[in-house]
Amino acid sequence: MFRFIVKKITELRKILDENSIECEDKTRSALIRTAIWNHFSDDLELNEIEIDVTKEDAKNIWNQFKNYMPLYALFQSDRKNSDGDSEVQDPLKEAVRQILNNDELRNKFNEIATEVSAKLKEVADRTLDKLREMNPDVADSLNPVIPPVENLKWADIFKNVTISGDEDIPINKRGSGIKRLILLNFFRAEAERRQQERNVPNIIYAIEEPETSQHPEHQRKLIEAFKALSNTDNTQIILTTHSPAIVKLLDFDDLKLLKEENGRINVIQVERHNLPYPSLNEVNFLGFGESNEEYHNELYGFIESEDKLNEYKNGKPTMNYRRMRNGQEIEEQKVLSEFIRHQIHHPENTLNDRFTIEQLQESIRMMRDFIQNNI
Repeated sequence: MFRFIVKKITELRKILDENSIECEDKTRSALIRTAIWNHFSDDLELNEIEIDVTKEDAKNIWNQFKNYMPLYALFQSDRKNSDGDSEVQDPLKEAVRQILNNDELRNKFNEIATEVSAKLKEVADRTLDKLREMNPDVADSLNPVIPPVENLKWADIFKNVTISGDEDIPINKRGSGIKRLILLNFFRAEAERRQQERNVPNIIYAIEEPETSQHPEHQRKLIEAFKALSNTDNTQIILTTHSPAIVKLLDFDDLKLLKEENGRINVIQVERHNLPYPSLNEVNFLGFGESNEEYHNELYGFIESEDKLNEYKNGKPTMNYRRMRNGQEIEEQKVLSEFIRHQIHHPENTLNDRFTIEQLQESIRMMRDFIQNNI
């Protein structure tokens, strides 16, 4: 059984000799494998086998697969503040990766690498010819080893790209807000570019906590850029957030909840039909335990719209609520949810103690339970 990908060049040459196979260049493993394959192509018996991709030429398999995989760019929220800090360099480095991933440029690089390899081979062959004149035994045991074109790391040429601010102060020496602001506008620029260009490379942008060190208006613009990017060809955006405000800038189809249960992380798709009613405040409650007046209003209004308000209030304990009517103070009995509702909608009434966060959470819990069990 021939396992071409893991055989060394000496073993491949032995197969050539044993089977009298012609090969135009016995110094290149790829050409030898092609010659052997072509020789046996009419009488192949193929089987699936496992190979160790960490050894020999098998290591190049992943390099070939990478040409068909999307680029992946991770932007983290917290990084060390050092000269090697890549938080600001990353946008430029990702730009380099995308630029170098262009098919036309790759072809040019391959042409350059092929020409250099050919000239290197000429130098090596001339050296070996001279060596044979002096010591044939040594010369026959030597072969030039030239890295495959696909293994050349063109991006390393641009590994020191960076951005400098006023007076050549590196941006990584600036505050985290400035650095994140640069990232924000990188994504805005990328959204515009990828909308205008065709045949852009596949890429996945992963961003941790885009709200970090950003003004709410900047957060809004950033989410708008992410949405625009995600709607362009060959582009996927993955972000994580602990911000209810960010969640409310997204759509239901954009959201997934991560829940830890029994030591495992489960990914939960947020579906409208799985919620008591479609509300991003409901998502924030499920994801972060977020309780706010807006969510309380939504729950109360939903129960009222379903004509279930009297049923909800029936049997619940009441509390005093004071207000002015016709110039006189009166006292009414309200259930907790109604008491909070009135305070939210009538802030001018200062006759009552303000509800507490604990009361707000308790009211939200009661209304959610009622909706889930009765509507």
